[in-house]
Amino acid sequence: HASSNTMDGIAQMDGTDHCYTHGGLKGHHSEWDSKIFHYTKYEVLRFLLSNVKWWIEEYRFDGFRFDGITSMLYHSHGIGKGYTGGYHEYFGPDADIESHIYLMLANDLIHSILPSAVTVGEDVSGMPTLCRPVEEGGFGFDYRLAMAIPDMFIKLLKECGDEGWDMGHITHTLTNRRWKEGVVA
Repeated sequence: HASSNTMDGIAQMDGTDHCYTHGGLKGHHSEWDSKIFHYTKYEVLRFLLSNVKWWIEEYRFDGFRFDGITSMLYHSHGIGKGYTGGYHEYFGPDADIESHIYLMLANDLIHSILPSAVTVGEDVSGMPTLCRPVEEGGFGFDYRLAMAIPDMFIKLLKECGDEGWDMGHITHTLTNRRWKEGVVA
């Protein structure tokens, strides 16, 4: 997503609401007050992917964290959803295939330019294939950012005394991931 700031950002850069983003309500993320990229436009892909390449080559970045990608993965942006692990939740009509392809392209580009680069995707939905190689039909991330772990500890420290810690819940949260999936917290 991009800032909705029209004064110095790319939102409405050409005077319309659909130069780099979707027009109308589809192009506005209500929770974050940001604009949503239109990933099927060649100009958008060139802009985003050239930025990835520029950060690697100009500043020698060796990794990228893609923040809040749950919002990209679904037309609903994951708002109000409780994902239980059923594949129908991830690959049904709510799936935003345009953004899936962009994430695959970005990860493929990063790893093509710098094979040792590390990419981390922050997804709270548990999207299958997030950390599988693009060659296998995955998104190509090296790791999933497991937000449930720090969120759990913050909640425990703020709301619970030491004696109230449920070790079963802690163990479940620490180990709740797809088999063999790389996770950082």
